[in-house]
Amino acid sequence: MSAKKTQSRYSSQQRSSKASNKKKIALVPIALILIAPFVIAGIVGTGAMQFENRDSFCASCHTEPESGYLQRETAAAPTDLASFHAAKNTRCIDCHSGKGYPGRAAALLLGAKDLLAFISKQYAQPAPLTRPITDAHCLKCHSDLPAKQDFNNHFHVFLSQWQAQDPNAAGCVDCHESHITTGDSSIAFLNQGDARQVCDKCHAFAGR
Repeated sequence: MSAKKTQSRYSSQQRSSKASNKKKIALVPIALILIAPFVIAGIVGTGAMQFENRDSFCASCHTEPESGYLQRETAAAPTDLASFHAAKNTRCIDCHSGKGYPGRAAALLLGAKDLLAFISKQYAQPAPLTRPITDAHCLKCHSDLPAKQDFNNHFHVFLSQWQAQDPNAAGCVDCHESHITTGDSSIAFLNQGDARQVCDKCHAFAGR
């Protein structure tokens, strides 16, 4: 092969390499634009999670009745189920978010929506509960309760069967109301009158 042909091939390879490098450099800003929103969302989300871990932060926007809940939480002795949980280092977000990362992400999105409403002064007072506490929220910590197969626990054991057959069946919070102050501390802050109504509904549905 002549020196001229070799030099021509070498020059062609150089031009191809330079063109390839230029394409790679041109792709960097595009990649940064695509990645940046996820990085920013991650940073903002992590910061928001640190704020939402504090009950006082939640109560700073959710003024009433949440500020009242916070006052009870910081009292010397628990006066409702929520303040009892708080004494065990359970935070608002622990009950008001779903299971795992998807549940927490959904709670953060709702928190962002609430923050915008607060900043724009377009929020309702008292704040409505738009995401009710479901059994799944409670079972994150209390998954052992339905497994206790004895008569004294039959209301937990048979609850899922009632729910499977009746769309109006009760859930955990129908008996275990977190923020009422009329519960009996000796029976986990249950209000016996309210709980008895739930018992009667279940027995009526079962025909007993």
